[in-house]
Amino acid sequence: MNTNDGLAPAVRSILEAAEGRAGGSEPLSVTPRSLPDALAAADADGRAPLIAELKPTSPTTTGERTDDPVELAEAMITGGAAALSVLTEPDHFGGSPETLAAVRAAVDVPVLRKDFILREAQLDVVEADIVLLIARFVDDLDGLLAAARERGFQVLVETHTPEEFEAALDAGAEMIGVNNRDLGKLEVDLGTFERVVGSIPATDRASVTLIAESGITSLEDVSRMRAAGADGLLVGSAIMDGDVRANTERLTDV
Repeated sequence: MNTNDGLAPAVRSILEAAEGRAGGSEPLSVTPRSLPDALAAADADGRAPLIAELKPTSPTTTGERTDDPVELAEAMITGGAAALSVLTEPDHFGGSPETLAAVRAAVDVPVLRKDFILREAQLDVVEADIVLLIARFVDDLDGLLAAARERGFQVLVETHTPEEFEAALDAGAEMIGVNNRDLGKLEVDLGTFERVVGSIPATDRASVTLIAESGITSLEDVSRMRAAGADGLLVGSAIMDGDVRANTERLTDV
């Protein structure tokens, strides 16, 4: 897609850093833990299917968490998280591939690598169960999706508009996220998920795992996104701001 006009300065800075970031030296080979299975298991257990995000900082938050990331991850799982998302972007989010590797080695749930991956070699930085590809920023979504799958990764394709969602479907995405945050303005509107998903034919929606991303802060938000069709919910700031175990429990206790 690569439609980058009108981006917020912080997002443009993130992309500029990502363009210059090196990739791995050789292709990885990954045996992933299934994210759809983990989300379904949480649902069957009576918990909201939450992907809890380990995010030390971000351009839309203040301060930085310096707690041991493995301890934070374990607290999220104890609180009921079905899966984890770990930032590996270093310059704006305080993440690292080393953090993801340590967390994934310590837990038995699927771990999503959250980053701004723009080209194939950047897939080979660290093993994860799922990688994120942001439709708006990827020049060749079909090719990068195929390259990720060749390595064994599951792929979550992030979208924000019906057009991006359709592009993800056309590329063969099996897991599609709808980001409620407009990366042009960094504004959040929970109605985004409802509008985008509502514009897609029911048969197409049923063929993919749907993830609602950003802006989910309460059980009411969880229920709203679930009612709109979300199979999973990616939550970062509402968990990282305070006691991560208690915050996770609060959002999964449905």
